[in-house]
Amino acid sequence: MNMTSSLLLSVVTFILLGAALCYCGGWLFRRELLGKIATGIAWMGLIVLTVGLVLRWVESYRLGIGHAPLSNFYESLVFGAWSVVLVYLIMEIRYRSRALGVFPLALAFLAMAYASFSPGMESQIQPLIPALKSNWLIAHVITCFLGYAAFAVASGIGILYLIKCRASASNNPGSSVLRRVPNIKTLDELIYQNVIFGFLLLSVGIITGAVWANSAWGTYWSWDPKETWSLITWLVYALMLHSRLVRGWHGPRMAWLSIIGFACVLFTYFGVNFLLSGLHSYA
Repeated sequence: MNMTSSLLLSVVTFILLGAALCYCGGWLFRRELLGKIATGIAWMGLIVLTVGLVLRWVESYRLGIGHAPLSNFYESLVFGAWSVVLVYLIMEIRYRSRALGVFPLALAFLAMAYASFSPGMESQIQPLIPALKSNWLIAHVITCFLGYAAFAVASGIGILYLIKCRASASNNPGSSVLRRVPNIKTLDELIYQNVIFGFLLLSVGIITGAVWANSAWGTYWSWDPKETWSLITWLVYALMLHSRLVRGWHGPRMAWLSIIGFACVLFTYFGVNFLLSGLHSYA
């Protein structure tokens, strides 16, 4: 039964690829129609991802397992892709700049491609291990991954910020493709807003994770590698916000910190899973 959702989620990979390519084409060739098509495809991808996750949840109950599709590496990649697309589309509605869609949709595509086609990736619905049988599972995973998604979007904007700054400083004629990108001040504000949103959600995620850890293992904090790197990531973004609010940092320094912070996010998610062992090895 669970092959139905897996097949549907595999199809989403190509939908997200189409959205990323259209966003890229609309930006590089300055074609408004391509941008509109990209937005439509991105919304289609989000809807199909949502249906796939709900269907997978239903299938788990039909198999007698009955848990939210947030419990293993495959499911977290799928939910991560869903979160990135959602956060980006909300931002696009507010700021109406499709040039910002290239990085988030490309990242969502890569996450889904890895989940769907990586050798050895377990896409079958499996029973929960004892540590995951908790009502805190949904709250912890959703808040963390929505926070990660906001950091991903902030990082993509940070990259665009640095590219636009360099092109403007060198008076490069090729910088005409950047005219569709919001101005430097708007990009700086978007980085800040996404980081605030992500920081608040990551904070809630760490708190709910600590409560969950206490119920599962009898301690709120055990300096497990994933816990440690989550704290490192939190501290990087705390430093970023502190520097902004207290020291008045703007511009390239904030852009670089957004990129460094997301690198910490990636290591927390991928590096810890593959290079370090601990209580979170199943994730």
